[in-house]
Amino acid sequence: MNYRQLGNTGLMVSEIGMGCEGFVDKPYQQIKEFVDAMEAGGVNCIDLYTPDPVLRSMLGRALRGRREKFVLQAHLCTVWKNGQYKRTRDMKEVKEGFEDQLERLETDHVEIGMIHYVDSLSDWETVKEGAVMEYSRKLKESGVIGSIGLSSHNPEAALAAVNSGLIDVLMFSINPCYDLQPASENLEELWDTKSYEKPLVNMDPNRQALYETCQRLGVAITVMKAFGGGDLLSAELSPAGMALTPYQCLHYALTRPAVATVMSGARTLEELKLSISYVDAPDSEKDYAAAFAALPKISWKGHCMYCGHCAPCPVGIDIAAVTKFLNLAIAQNDIPETVREHYEVLPHKAGECIRCKACDKRCPFDVPAMENMEKAAQMFGA
Repeated sequence: MNYRQLGNTGLMVSEIGMGCEGFVDKPYQQIKEFVDAMEAGGVNCIDLYTPDPVLRSMLGRALRGRREKFVLQAHLCTVWKNGQYKRTRDMKEVKEGFEDQLERLETDHVEIGMIHYVDSLSDWETVKEGAVMEYSRKLKESGVIGSIGLSSHNPEAALAAVNSGLIDVLMFSINPCYDLQPASENLEELWDTKSYEKPLVNMDPNRQALYETCQRLGVAITVMKAFGGGDLLSAELSPAGMALTPYQCLHYALTRPAVATVMSGARTLEELKLSISYVDAPDSEKDYAAAFAALPKISWKGHCMYCGHCAPCPVGIDIAAVTKFLNLAIAQNDIPETVREHYEVLPHKAGECIRCKACDKRCPFDVPAMENMEKAAQMFGA
């Protein structure tokens, strides 16, 4: 398993995480088998959005004796009422639900306390200025949660939260179809077939700005919906017009700026093991570039996907990394110190480009890679 820094939190998390959907409606023995497979495969990050009390209790039992091997991303503001899930901002419910979660998980702390489901700017303002954020900060100060997170599907609301400096981790829906959709407060529009009736061209600028801002500020992204609820894996259901593979979806999410881990919504042990096997899969099976370039309803022309097809550079420049740092700097109209530091440690700088244009010829998306090297050399001074 490969591990990544969870932003500025000081934690290291596995590239492949586990979404709690796979635990739903399973008996204890199957939940234990999931946890056993995660431990054996090096998966150490688990998302816990569901408030189902039975599931929480069984997971707590399965974690006995190995709780500290896992990073728990537990949600605030998600409670169980009348036998079903409910999102809430009522502080009595929020506190009771979170305390119940800790008790059922048999722990006195969680590494990430995730403020649940903030999909509008107005809701973010309510959370930011109200008792939910106050409660979250007190939990962090007391060590009950290690860091404050927020889950969202709306890049505008998420960006406002990230820029506030109040959150450490963002849980966000990332896949190659959602990334082309404009911001919306209506989650259903991401799935609506009407949203894909016209050809979609290149990433929504709000989403790109969100990922780049998270990278610059050290706010880690934990990914949900990498497979689009499974739709992207089906030629019949995929809004892109053709099926992608699980490895391609995982690799796409993991190559976005600031992404630390992808929460695999595995519903069977086989699906979980397939996601874990991504780590050892050959690059040819992870490669999404050729598939994306052939998508009938989506075009990424002119947009760098950081896929690495521009390599190898005859002088050793990591063209995808340089382009990522260039885009981060352009987005800020300045060079953030962290970006400059990462650029400085590259063994070969953009200024070493010999203008052979081999990179331009290899790019499946017609990105002017050599031109980007010239811009980067001018911006970074090397």
